[in-house]
Amino acid sequence: MTAGLLEGKTAIITGAGSGMGKAAAKLFAAEGANVVLADLNREAANCTAGEIGNTGEVMVIQTDVGEDESVQKLVNEAVHQYQHLDVLLNCAGVPQFFTPIEEMSINEWDKIMNVNAKSIFLTTRHLVPHMKRIRKGSIINIASIAGIRARPGLNAYCASKGAAIMLTKALALELAPFKIRVNAINPGPAETPMLGKFLPGDEKKVEEDKKKIFLDSVPLGTLIQPEDIAQAALYLASDLAKAVTGEIMNLDGGRGV
Repeated sequence: MTAGLLEGKTAIITGAGSGMGKAAAKLFAAEGANVVLADLNREAANCTAGEIGNTGEVMVIQTDVGEDESVQKLVNEAVHQYQHLDVLLNCAGVPQFFTPIEEMSINEWDKIMNVNAKSIFLTTRHLVPHMKRIRKGSIINIASIAGIRARPGLNAYCASKGAAIMLTKALALELAPFKIRVNAINPGPAETPMLGKFLPGDEKKVEEDKKKIFLDSVPLGTLIQPEDIAQAALYLASDLAKAVTGEIMNLDGGRGV
């Protein structure tokens, strides 16, 4: 990969404390971006910043992506620090245990929808005016293959990711006149700390069920790596994808075929 694909750009990455967000933050910084690491877990985001080290300019902002005031603070502080915001990567997400719909609590439903879908609305709502001012930008939403290929017991999760996909398409059309591109990535089962949280049971049972439920569903026979998602996000964030908007990229090892 050519070095410096994001030279001079500033990127906000939500969920930057672990998994895909962490991998993307490290890659974006290595490619020349100023990276704003947003995560509810400040300690985890600080660890990501420490791993980036001297490879890029880093700012950590503790953020609850489902709360309007917290997201507004994130954007305001990032703009104050860097003056312009070029890339938004919405990686923050929460899983769902396999739960029959009649057992799904309203609080759990709201939490999943807030973090996985409402957060995209909030970050975009506050960031877009700054992108419109410079008449360019790239917004990348991490959705899921579960948003187009449902699984039983993942009712709220599938609904939240389906919402993320359709919001991506609607925003791509709405923001195209301002040269703001909006795309989404649908990861398949990914080897991140979140994957095991879909499954109940002790550590041994979770590991056994991961293979039975997730790994065996991927035609290529391997879990998706966070770095795979980061590379796809880098492409969509960069000028290599200057003609790409409204795209929903399945990165799932064939799971969605």
